[in-house]
Amino acid sequence: MAVVSSAEESPCKPGFYSDLIFKVNRKQLKQSTRLGKVGFTDCTDRTRFLFSTDDSRFVFNSDGVLTVKRAVVLHEGQLDFFVHSWDSQGNNITFPVMVLQHGHHHVSRDAEHHHGDHRHQNHHNTEEDSDTRDVSTAGHPDVAVLYFPKSSKGLRRRKRDWVIPPINIPENSNGPFPLKMVTIHSVQNRYKKILYSITGPGATEDPVGLFTMDKDTGDLYVHQRLDREKQGHYTLFAHADSAGSSKAEDPMEIIINVIDMNDNKPIFEQTSYAAKVAESSPKGTTVIQVKATDADEPGNDNSIIRYTILSQEPKLPSDSMFAINSFNGAIMVEGVGLDRKKYPEYTLKIQAADIKGEGLSGRTAVVLKVTDSNDNPPVFTASTVIDENAVGVLVFKLSVTDKDEPNSPAWNAKFKIIRGDPDNLFSIETGTYKQEGIIKTAKGLDFEKSRTHTLEVIVENEVPFAIPLTTSTATVVVTVKDVNEPPIFKEKEMTVQKSEDLPVESVIIKSEAEDPDLARENAIKYKIIDDPDNWLTVDEDSGLVKVKSLMDRESPNVKENKYTALLGAYDNDPVPATGTGTLVIILEDVNDNPPFIEERNITVCKDASAPVLLTVTDRDGPLHSAPYNVMVHEASKPKWSAQMNKTKVELVLKSSVLSGTYQVILRVSDTDGLEQNCTIQAKVCYCVENKRVDEQTIRGVVGGILLLSISSEQQWFISISALSRHRRAPPHSPFMPLHVYSTSQISPFSNGTHLFHKDLNKEKFRNAFFSFMFFFHHQQNATKTC
Repeated sequence: MAVVSSAEESPCKPGFYSDLIFKVNRKQLKQSTRLGKVGFTDCTDRTRFLFSTDDSRFVFNSDGVLTVKRAVVLHEGQLDFFVHSWDSQGNNITFPVMVLQHGHHHVSRDAEHHHGDHRHQNHHNTEEDSDTRDVSTAGHPDVAVLYFPKSSKGLRRRKRDWVIPPINIPENSNGPFPLKMVTIHSVQNRYKKILYSITGPGATEDPVGLFTMDKDTGDLYVHQRLDREKQGHYTLFAHADSAGSSKAEDPMEIIINVIDMNDNKPIFEQTSYAAKVAESSPKGTTVIQVKATDADEPGNDNSIIRYTILSQEPKLPSDSMFAINSFNGAIMVEGVGLDRKKYPEYTLKIQAADIKGEGLSGRTAVVLKVTDSNDNPPVFTASTVIDENAVGVLVFKLSVTDKDEPNSPAWNAKFKIIRGDPDNLFSIETGTYKQEGIIKTAKGLDFEKSRTHTLEVIVENEVPFAIPLTTSTATVVVTVKDVNEPPIFKEKEMTVQKSEDLPVESVIIKSEAEDPDLARENAIKYKIIDDPDNWLTVDEDSGLVKVKSLMDRESPNVKENKYTALLGAYDNDPVPATGTGTLVIILEDVNDNPPFIEERNITVCKDASAPVLLTVTDRDGPLHSAPYNVMVHEASKPKWSAQMNKTKVELVLKSSVLSGTYQVILRVSDTDGLEQNCTIQAKVCYCVENKRVDEQTIRGVVGGILLLSISSEQQWFISISALSRHRRAPPHSPFMPLHVYSTSQISPFSNGTHLFHKDLNKEKFRNAFFSFMFFFHHQQNATKTC
């Protein structure tokens, strides 16, 4: 590739040519509307590039054309987002984009994301073209080039904001095949021969051979037309290897999105429908509901269906005797004057069209038979009003009379709804008084689907009639009262994966909710309901969730790497309602916690050879913890040594020290080299058979001897001889006489009370090991020796 530069011109700087402001004439932008084209250079001779946006409703084609991917409403007359591209070195370039309705003044934005020297603004005008689609780079001689990202050195991580843009290719392409989609490129080819390859489903796994890559050029090909309805995307891995040696780059994930084309028209569940409508039916009575389905991508405009009545025959007494709910296909009585004798039957031609009524369409016929209201005269007709969404509430009580014997099967009534409830929204049961029918709601009624329900109820006895009789019926008209319903999140549970060290103000997710109350046209606001660690903030207008304070995977509120927050969406109705959605953030661990030693105070035997075992703990995950390394700090090295065994630190006192408490400083590091100094308070003392011996122990031994030897009420005398050896003498040196104590008279003992001689004080025996001999005498010159 040739680099565009010259001695006369200033050095080329990759980036966009101008500010990106697209002016439009209307607030509502339809799918596939072409907004304009941007200028971009990476300082090479390429003319096609890979772009991505942080607003999924817009898409940049490789030639720089900005197109509306999903319908957009400019509620504030202005919409802002960012476009991302990459230069020939793999560096990310981010630039702001503004879509502005004519007549609105845009607010200047912080240009901190701008790359390059942009010295002028270029206002693009919208081109309304409903046939415009997402243009693929496939098949074009100058396709986009996708670079392997730069690898980081050592233990440093790759930039977290690196995003490999997906490759979009429309389904049902006519080729010619093989069709080149993109070129994969490694900057290492400047220094060595690079061989390219791909792996994954569609390449080396079933369906094998659908995608191939030229090993010398890195060109990626598709070999046949794709069908989104069979598979919507493919995930491959691109590899760059040095010829004759190891890999030159880390494998790069490539996502190929099969862009949905509107290649499936809506299909009705039935080729024709038939229903009956009573000539006395009031306006708003639901007669029948038709339904069509579309095999295109769910949630895409290509599969969003709207219903319309194309024609009505006969067109009398008016051509609008019936209406249809464009969203759900419910056909209702609209006009007055239904007369079975004049117009016994109506035929409606119904159309279901995708792209919200402007795309491909399917048709069906509905034949409505008008019934005489006097054929089965009801005993009575009742009307009632019920709040929508209420379940199990009383709608109406029907009372009947019967001249048969009371409380007999021939007198007991049973009720049944025979018309007007195709979706089983209501239930009816016989009351305790067997001449009463109780109608309740079995499901929540939806004002937006149907505002009235006309129920026809039949009453019979528990046993059949003995003679032919006319069955009694009743008509109950239920009017649905509109109730403000809470907004509904498009995803009840939103799950994202983010690094725990994501910077403050970084975007986590854009939450979206819809208001089911279409007639109210309420505005939706967003809020955080529950955020245990107060890490998050949400823009109340856009639903954009960002980082407010740094997150921590080691927080006690993070369970199995998952942090859960509760979002709320509420409307501006006079009686506002709030809907909720759960946000689950899977936190990726980073090495932000050095290991530490749990024990802070230990006891070490002065002459012990066995090591003291210490426990090392790291709050990070297993990727950033063990194996550990331990070193003794320079200040502690003369007296102490330490090493790791498989799981613990082995601390050894390697030189003779005086009894007392010492600070031992150990430097502990994890597998990534993150380290810290840990200070331990080590108490060194004398031990017998590795058990500590102190002054209290010596006093107890001597006292015990006295207790055993002197336990009578006779008059005793005691003599004590002591032999001592200095504690720094060699281990086998003999004991030398240090003090000899004269005989002392001892008062009689009671109940084993013992006496310790006052001359056995701490100062005289501070530096000695002792051997004691006790002589006990009483008046009869009897002697006991210990």
